Amino acid sequence: MKIQRDIIQRLKQWHVSKNRKPLILKGARQTGKTWVMRELGKECFDFTAEFNFDRTTELAEIFEKTKDVKRILNDLALFSNVPVIPGKTLIIFDEIQECNGALNSLKYFCEDAPEYHIIAAGSLLGVSIKKKKMSVPVGKVEILNMRPVSFKEFLHHTDEKIFGFIEEISQIDPLPAIVFNRLHEEYRRYQLSGGMPEAVVSLLDNRGMTRLEDVLQNILNLYTLDFSKYADAVQIARINSIWNSLPSQLAKENRKFIYKVVKTGARAREYEDALLWLEEAGLVYRVYNVSKPGIPLSAYRDVSAFKLYAFDCGILRRLAKLSPEIMLSGHLGFTEFKGALAENAVLQSIEPQFDEKSFYWTSGNKAEIDFLIQTATQIIPAEVKSEKRVSGKSLAVYNKKFGPEIRIRFSLNNLHHENGLLNIPVFLADWTKRIINIL
Repeated sequence: MKIQRDIIQRLKQWHVSKNRKPLILKGARQTGKTWVMRELGKECFDFTAEFNFDRTTELAEIFEKTKDVKRILNDLALFSNVPVIPGKTLIIFDEIQECNGALNSLKYFCEDAPEYHIIAAGSLLGVSIKKKKMSVPVGKVEILNMRPVSFKEFLHHTDEKIFGFIEEISQIDPLPAIVFNRLHEEYRRYQLSGGMPEAVVSLLDNRGMTRLEDVLQNILNLYTLDFSKYADAVQIARINSIWNSLPSQLAKENRKFIYKVVKTGARAREYEDALLWLEEAGLVYRVYNVSKPGIPLSAYRDVSAFKLYAFDCGILRRLAKLSPEIMLSGHLGFTEFKGALAENAVLQSIEPQFDEKSFYWTSGNKAEIDFLIQTATQIIPAEVKSEKRVSGKSLAVYNKKFGPEIRIRFSLNNLHHENGLLNIPVFLADWTKRIINIL
């Protein structure tokens, strides 16, 4: 089964760009980086020459001998079954973290051979670069983030007609009941699998919940092995502790990250490197608190107060050992964490849409705004509700204090805008920026 990924369009733009530079594809493990590079090769090139530095360790010797691009290409040709022709061959450097020379060579490809199309990726690339003290040729490469399958991509595959309807929305009106209900149904399925491609395919191929759980658990097991393989010995236990504490951190009514939830007596300075490791690995989002909603938000962040979310809602669900049956049943005990999953899924959706990262705001014990979204001209407060009930005074407190032009509430209520309050159904979070622009 083939899930069409939106990032392909970005890669196609890179392919035809006159100012193209070698491209580095970053992202968490198992998000489909290798697949999407190969797919680009199939769709846009006559040939794809793939070089895997983990599988073929001899490749590293090529880059140790010379920095001359022509000599590098001549030697690489010995390991390729296809010709390497400018404009017709996509050159893939996979698992590039295993070869510092190959990473450095991207600078020389940019300067001396821009006619070649080179795309690189690697497992835990950010972590490896930091650990091995590798240098990324700044200004000589482009970097693109690969994320899990979005609900937008999921819907495009499962119901193209409903997807087309949403894509054509041009005004803020309630969705017809048949559209709303269908979207809700598909979103519930998406929340079970999350966006890991193998999990999505397992769900859509109707292989059963047992198989889906096995897929997600296998990915979690792989991440645990990565902690041991790529982290410094002193950090392994701390990374594991933070990672496994995510469900507990988010299950609290106040979702602020608390070190004592990780381990009794834990201190911030002991765990900061472990937090940075998880961020570099692309496994978590850190959302900082801000003292006030000023532009830029980053100028007002409190580095000691933040919330930590998983990069994928399906991974978070499995990490929490939350069964599909409980999630779908509406069990009375599944309340607080249901809200946490909703927040996590919304954050996954809004992060890729805006240039600036999301933050959150609190006013003592009186109010908390889940996310602040910075656009080019304004700060938009957004709160997330997992159901139709939207009781709470936080948006009202924020509105009275700062008077924003737009306030967003993500919930299971229909699309609606009145008196500056924009209600967006949680399953339309992937279209947030577009909906804002319609106003």
